[in-house]
Amino acid sequence: MRNTLAVLKYVFGALAALCFAVPAFAQGGGGGANWVAISAGFGMAIASAGCGIGQGRATASATEALARNPSARAGIQFALILGLALIESLALYTLVIIFLKVK
Repeated sequence: MRNTLAVLKYVFGALAALCFAVPAFAQGGGGGANWVAISAGFGMAIASAGCGIGQGRATASATEALARNPSARAGIQFALILGLALIESLALYTLVIIFLKVK
């Protein structure tokens, strides 16, 4: 627990430093890489990773629930499919936003 708090302290400290560095990137001028496309790629990777973790945990929980109570199959299956559809919508919304934002 104590080690986790130390790691979180450093993560939030780095995020705060990055927030103060944002005006430096707002400078006009030279070409360089297309930062919108690069950050969109990172955003899609994070959304896909979150969806993968969520779908894996939902499927594992549904499988465990079916193993414990096979007679509740219909209710568990309905909740699983609904949950997977909502989880997958996160990645699809992210993809749509990326297509709208990246020119």
